[in-house]
Amino acid sequence: MSKRHHSVAFKPYCQHQVHLLPQSLDDLIAPGHPVRVVSQIVDKIDIEPLLATYRGGGRSSYHPRMLLKVLIYAYITNVYSSRKIEAQIQQNIHFMWLAAMEKPDHHTINRFRSSRLKSVIKQVFAQVVQLMADAGHLTLKEVYVDGTKLEANANRYTFVWGKSVKVNKEKLVDRLHELWQYTLSVTADENLHNEEPDFSQLDAEKIQQTVDRIDKALQGKPISAKIRKIVTEARRNWAPRFENYCQKEQILAGRNSYSKTDKDATFMPMKEDHLNNAQPKPGYNVQVSSNNQMIVNYSIHQTPSDTTTLPEHLDEHKRMYDQAPEVVVADAGYGSEENYVYLDANGTEAYVKHNHFDAEHNGKISHKRTFAVDHLHYNAEHDFFVCPMGQRMHKVADVSTKSANQYQRSRSEYRAANCNGCPLRGPCHKTNGNRSVVVSTKGMKLKVEASARLKSEKGIAYRKKRCHDVETVFANIKFNMGIRRCRLRGKEKVNIEIGLIALAHNLKKIAV
Repeated sequence: MSKRHHSVAFKPYCQHQVHLLPQSLDDLIAPGHPVRVVSQIVDKIDIEPLLATYRGGGRSSYHPRMLLKVLIYAYITNVYSSRKIEAQIQQNIHFMWLAAMEKPDHHTINRFRSSRLKSVIKQVFAQVVQLMADAGHLTLKEVYVDGTKLEANANRYTFVWGKSVKVNKEKLVDRLHELWQYTLSVTADENLHNEEPDFSQLDAEKIQQTVDRIDKALQGKPISAKIRKIVTEARRNWAPRFENYCQKEQILAGRNSYSKTDKDATFMPMKEDHLNNAQPKPGYNVQVSSNNQMIVNYSIHQTPSDTTTLPEHLDEHKRMYDQAPEVVVADAGYGSEENYVYLDANGTEAYVKHNHFDAEHNGKISHKRTFAVDHLHYNAEHDFFVCPMGQRMHKVADVSTKSANQYQRSRSEYRAANCNGCPLRGPCHKTNGNRSVVVSTKGMKLKVEASARLKSEKGIAYRKKRCHDVETVFANIKFNMGIRRCRLRGKEKVNIEIGLIALAHNLKKIAV
């Protein structure tokens, strides 16, 4: 029995058909496509600062507006390698359309990103954000602030610890001082007593001079082979070693560590494994201000703590937009006296939690905090605290400290008169003598004011919105864009990278 064959209709397929006129790339791109949004926005901004980075003369250069469009769209499509961007320009119609069929190679793309954008990326970003604000996509008056750690493009195991450098440097000076004292004890050179260096003010040159003077004084003296070995080592190594420690301290610049492969990166705890364990890795603290889930401002910091970053971050906001935000909403990582004072001085309404706000608000105060100083009654009129047993604690001393940002914080010590025989002594305090507390009454007052704002109707609304405004930004960057580790090295280049990521995030939001 024969099988019936039904005829099948196919569309014409003529792979080698020659067209009289080539198709326009513009006709192949859908209206409203993100690539069109990128092109329209970049065409509106002033690129004069970018043009100023070109010296002129020599061969003609690719237009910076075209290269900027290509880079931003590459980050929107999760293409970050300069070689892959080069390939997209030759293969992808969206990149071809942006580049107007020009074909810059990966060297040109990378040079533009690393060198040309270095001093102007913030200006470009601010202009784009201002255009978005003018179009009603976001407002610059209310911002939600948070930070995230981003791993640096650096070896995780080649590190320098600040404490180790300090200890080794002090040990070297101590060894030199001991060797000098030994030399004084075995030589009759009277001039040596008058030449003793200031061991608190040494540099590599003075160390070498001191070691040479010791070596000269010990020549011909009956010293042990061990001492002779120490002197030989000192003459050869101590001055270069001291210089090395000084150079490391200069790179550290007050930080606790840095990576040898990216000296701007600091080792920070990062919760990246499946158990959420905080493993120290070289990285940067990226601070972000958002509004309507779009990035308004970003800044790169080398300190793990969020607390000290807020003034610098908001100062950057003022420089970019010539105004401070009217409202700042942030979590407990930013709740410090210094930050409350800074926000108040700038006329900013602060909805910033302090470190014990959540526990107090939820009624889950630990029994360990029942007797904490912020739970003691304070009489502001007569300036004294009342302990849990009703005894007055009067001021006995004033203490003043400076923060990393040079903020002068004044605190006072209050002490009870007699804790002997008190039935609450054990849970109240375990120190010898009478209980004393060191507290900033100004900071306590600011915390009470902050709590009142946070518990208000506006405060509750801001607190509810904060978590799904700024946290959504980090979720998109880390999970959708796949940015968990920097691709460029050095703080300046990481600033460029984060700027392009922020531009891509914002433009993708308004293009959807």
